[in-house]
Amino acid sequence: MRFQQFIPAIFWFIISLVLLCLPGSNIPKYPFLAVIHADKWVHICMFFLLCFLFSYPFTKSEYPLAKRQNCFLLIALAGIAYGTIMEFVQKYWIPGRSFELLDIAADSAGSLLALVYWRVQASRQG
Repeated sequence: MRFQQFIPAIFWFIISLVLLCLPGSNIPKYPFLAVIHADKWVHICMFFLLCFLFSYPFTKSEYPLAKRQNCFLLIALAGIAYGTIMEFVQKYWIPGRSFELLDIAADSAGSLLALVYWRVQASRQG
């Protein structure tokens, strides 16, 4: 695997970091979005894409199936840890942001969805 294969994932990581560190006053507030829990869907999609992109280079590797699946698991766990850490960052250092367990659940769901997706794909390829 080459570093270049991870550039999209690194780019998305930086974008997610910026988005998660936006002050609360910079985030638009629309009552309709609160009703449909749009923020949770954003978290799910953001973390799915993050773990998806970091896992993708491993799908093209020559690693045995078990090692690729372990890599997918480690990436998902790193995504969950990143989401959890960012909730604490928001609580203590980002003005107008707060700690939400449901955000951690959404981040975890997105990370685990990417894990399931790549594990299924890897199993089909052998």
